[in-house]
Amino acid sequence: MDIQKIGIVGAGQMGNGIAHVMALAGYDVILTDVSQQALDKALETIRGNLARQASRGKISDEEMNATLGRIGTTLQLSDLGATDLVIEAATERETIKQAIFEDLQPHLQPHTILTSNTSSISITRLASRTDRPERFMGFHFMNPVPVMQLVELIRGIATDEETFKSCLAVVERIGKTASSAEDFPAFIVNRILMPMINEAVYTLYEGVGNVKSIDEAMKLGANHPMGPLELADFIGLDTCLAIMNVLHDGLADTKYRPCPLLTKYVEAGWLGRKTQRGFYDYRGDTPVPTR
Repeated sequence: MDIQKIGIVGAGQMGNGIAHVMALAGYDVILTDVSQQALDKALETIRGNLARQASRGKISDEEMNATLGRIGTTLQLSDLGATDLVIEAATERETIKQAIFEDLQPHLQPHTILTSNTSSISITRLASRTDRPERFMGFHFMNPVPVMQLVELIRGIATDEETFKSCLAVVERIGKTASSAEDFPAFIVNRILMPMINEAVYTLYEGVGNVKSIDEAMKLGANHPMGPLELADFIGLDTCLAIMNVLHDGLADTKYRPCPLLTKYVEAGWLGRKTQRGFYDYRGDTPVPTR
């Protein structure tokens, strides 16, 4: 299917990044959120990121202006009914995602493909609650979207080949690389990454090392660009906990049990960079470990 117009649900960090790369590749994009403030902030972020690309000579000023001109915003979810592909990038809670697809369904064209940017939730289960499980799949971008090269494409049990090929063509057009994953909890990247982060939190919880020593050990000893606790703060500790719970519930293996300290930080509202405190305190000029 020739996809021309793309609808994106959720104007947060992932949603605005997806809108950015899609519009830059020439797609007409309509971005929706329940908050006008979130939409305004998303456009401001996209404008700033495009300007940075232009200043570095990666795109021209004309490309920047044309990209911004291809992005529309709306508070009405029903306005996405005219699109060829919908990418849901809302909060990582299954009930919210199901409600979005349920509200969107009556307004869709028969050919519209539905996808979710979920990082861990069952694609088969999400698809089963819609009228088009064969035209539903996982479309998981990495954060930050304009920078990271990988997109996980996840087929549900009912996803047909045409849907997969259409989404693969989109990934190729935006200049990224697709990794095909089966629909098991957390797919590939987070199935491997999140238990590592969780184990780093256990290492902190058990007093094996402090925040600084754990992150420095993995950066200098394993050549990781970011330490696991620093990375957890960047991702969001609530997101890390949600994915660990999906792994623990979905695979029923105690090795995926979320560390109690991770739960405690989330309960405190210390979710990482987005709340200014997590394993580091970001309220000063430089991040300071909180343990």
